[in-house]
Amino acid sequence: MATFRRFDPSDLDRISKCNLDPLTETYGLDFYLQYYAKWPSMFQVAEDDRGNIIGYIMGKLESSPEYFRNYEHYLPWHAHITALTVAPEARRMGIGRILSEKLEIAADNGDAWFMDLFVRKSNHRAIKFYESMGYSVFRVVKDYYGENVEDPSAGGEDAYDMRKPMKRDVKHEHIRENGRDFEVEPEDVF
Repeated sequence: MATFRRFDPSDLDRISKCNLDPLTETYGLDFYLQYYAKWPSMFQVAEDDRGNIIGYIMGKLESSPEYFRNYEHYLPWHAHITALTVAPEARRMGIGRILSEKLEIAADNGDAWFMDLFVRKSNHRAIKFYESMGYSVFRVVKDYYGENVEDPSAGGEDAYDMRKPMKRDVKHEHIRENGRDFEVEPEDVF
């Protein structure tokens, strides 16, 4: 049985077990603390009954800078999942889904148009998971990840920019059905 709560800085030395998966991005301590300071409601953890951190999600609310408003790739106010990971022994228990739903509630409370995330094109399990929650591919970001986990000699790996409309986007203006047909460069993503 897992319990869910907001992240606390004392959790930093307890989340490393969750970061063992090679598909999980690991960040410096200052990065985690920045999210805690700026978006505390968007940083949640899951604990097991012994107090071990068995999952976490980090997110933020943002938009492109105002001076890019007329730019083709301008992003309006939205929520973004920066990281979602569950410890290997706690997978397939619905923890990732619950953490994602908690972030979606925070996104709706923050009046976001949509929730987005980036996922490696080769991470079929994660893509299927997000699609089961209503996310769809909005565009392909070429060489977004610096290394291809399936073939490190191949250079970068493409990412899917996946989105899910939030309550504010009643007309679903910020998603598209044929997102795999739209390719952008990493510098087009804010």
